[in-house]
Amino acid sequence: MDDARFSLESVSPRHVAIIMDGNGRWANARGLPRTLGHRQGAEAVRRCVAGTLEMGIPFLTLFGFSSENWRRSNREVEDLMGLLRRYLQSEIAEFHKNGIRLRVIGQRDRLPQDIVRLIADAEARTAENQALDLIIAISYGGRQEIAATARRLAVAVAAGEITPDDIDEECFAAGLLTAGIPDPDLLIRTSGEQRLSNFLLWQSAYSEFIFVDKLWPDFDKGDLEAAVTEFRRRERRYGAAAESL
Repeated sequence: MDDARFSLESVSPRHVAIIMDGNGRWANARGLPRTLGHRQGAEAVRRCVAGTLEMGIPFLTLFGFSSENWRRSNREVEDLMGLLRRYLQSEIAEFHKNGIRLRVIGQRDRLPQDIVRLIADAEARTAENQALDLIIAISYGGRQEIAATARRLAVAVAAGEITPDDIDEECFAAGLLTAGIPDPDLLIRTSGEQRLSNFLLWQSAYSEFIFVDKLWPDFDKGDLEAAVTEFRRRERRYGAAAESL
């Protein structure tokens, strides 16, 4: 194995993204309310964040609530918003203590105003932290993000601020909600489902996908470590032939 191939295979991911799937099924399998599944899912978030810190991975993005999740029952949406509210109130001091910077991406105008304020306060309080960038996608949809970016660029062209020729991949990426955040190297989905579900569609163009059979509330540090170990085994060619690496 040549040195270039070894360095590509052995490097750890800089950015891990996770589709946290299976809270409802975890609760249903135990005859419990779905709300309890979401609460157990919040415990899995804590374990995952702690594991990411320990492993020295600088970026972690968690898919917390999709734009499609608004279609769920009013009661479940209210329960999820309540859980988010409590999470923001209870975890930020610990984030700040551990050097975690919180960022939230998604359509904030659909969220309750008190949650919007909590998000803004949490982001401002943790803005200078550097141990881990924790990005939580809330009321987020990848297609919606791409469409909104295209609209903003169209407006800029119409206003004469840029020309159509100015729009390239770099320009487009700079207009996304994840501007300034590296694309995910590794994308994990729990619960055995094998689809993106409208998550980071642009950003995951060259991500390595790992699908885990466990439901999200059962996901732990060992599962994260196993996914990273599998990532290290893979060749990341970015379209190049193996012999050119």
